[in-house]
Amino acid sequence: MKSTEFLQGLIDFLSTSPSPWHAVSNMAQTLEKAGFTRLSEGADWKLKSPGRYFVTRNDSSIVAFVNGKKEIVDHGIRMVGAHTDSPCLRVKPNPEHHAAGLSQLGVEPYGGVLMNPWFDRDLSMAGRVSYKTASGAIANALVDFKRPIAVIPSLAIHLDREANKNRSINAQRHLPPILCHADGHPAASKKSKAPDFRDVLLKQLKQQHRGIKTKEILEYEICLYDHQGAATVGLDNEFLMSARLDNLMSCWVGLTAMLEAPDTNNSLLVATDHEEVGSSSACGAQGPFLRAVLERLTGSTAEYTRAIDRSVMISADNAHALHPNFSDKHDPRHAPLLNAGPVLKVNNNQRYASNSETSALFKTLCAEARVPMQTMVARSDMGCGTTIGPITATEVGVPTVDVGVPQLGMHSIREMCGTEDGWHLNRALKKFFTRPELLTRN
Repeated sequence: MKSTEFLQGLIDFLSTSPSPWHAVSNMAQTLEKAGFTRLSEGADWKLKSPGRYFVTRNDSSIVAFVNGKKEIVDHGIRMVGAHTDSPCLRVKPNPEHHAAGLSQLGVEPYGGVLMNPWFDRDLSMAGRVSYKTASGAIANALVDFKRPIAVIPSLAIHLDREANKNRSINAQRHLPPILCHADGHPAASKKSKAPDFRDVLLKQLKQQHRGIKTKEILEYEICLYDHQGAATVGLDNEFLMSARLDNLMSCWVGLTAMLEAPDTNNSLLVATDHEEVGSSSACGAQGPFLRAVLERLTGSTAEYTRAIDRSVMISADNAHALHPNFSDKHDPRHAPLLNAGPVLKVNNNQRYASNSETSALFKTLCAEARVPMQTMVARSDMGCGTTIGPITATEVGVPTVDVGVPQLGMHSIREMCGTEDGWHLNRALKKFFTRPELLTRN
């Protein structure tokens, strides 16, 4: 894969993955086209060596792996981890309410949302719905309106003279988006009357999936998202702007590296949901999903322990780039730049899982792949974020290094990174999957 092909694929992936369920669906389709076989957790696995497989959980987490020619217990597994979710606004179960002649939806912030940028955007909605089939069974399907259908207007500065000095947002009162005229509004017509939100979803479901016959949406998990797709910006198109760069960037980097992983080594990509809210779920990094897959690959407890001792995980999640307007928020000796290579993330209090051994490994991979790299450490008088790295290291016991692409505007509705850094990290991960030996073990 060439760098231009990688970038265009990333742009397409970002623009067509407005929810974790859509991201996993797109990743699964890409894997199937590349010859990976879909597995079911509830089935008996009869794996070939070599063989290429993937399995999903909750439709929002995925594990893909190459069952290589080398024995897992003797050579371990090379793992890359990422997460599929991003901070956003999600629709509440009973969302409908009317005000000022307008129909609105109650929404709840998901994760650490930077709320100000959500105002005055052309918003759409996407996610998963659960419905009853003709036989009475419960089934799931994805929906995506793919057009602007909602907006959260700002309050005019004439009515809030302090808006540019001290603007606070109340998530309950200030974030409900406008959908249409409410019943009883002078401009409301039969067409514009606001139905029950489940009826809106039902109509969209039937438009997208012609074969589905149902009369009722039982429940839903719906995300609002910025309708504007990913795009390159800058005088020389050196930057990438998009929603959900944190952390679909890492999902795409890991996926494209996995597609080129050789049959010799045992390689694995895991992308889990719910990282932005702590990873504590059945399909999150703190849940049993990854360990369950690894136990099926290794067999007994003793073989699992032997394999993990010889394994390594690269936890890939975006890093804070040096902000030119807020440089005092960074340690000047550990402040990554855009388009200067992937970032090694270090925190002595284990907010990141990198240690001297795994950090040395990542530096070696970058040197051998001939890609630049940087190191990030937060200011000593400020806290820092965390990733699935420490969680996975704790749950699985695997030596882990935390890395990522540097970006600006993290957790905004639209984020920014360099167009070269994802490609650099992709090349390092390819080296990771192909390198003969990794860590020295007795």
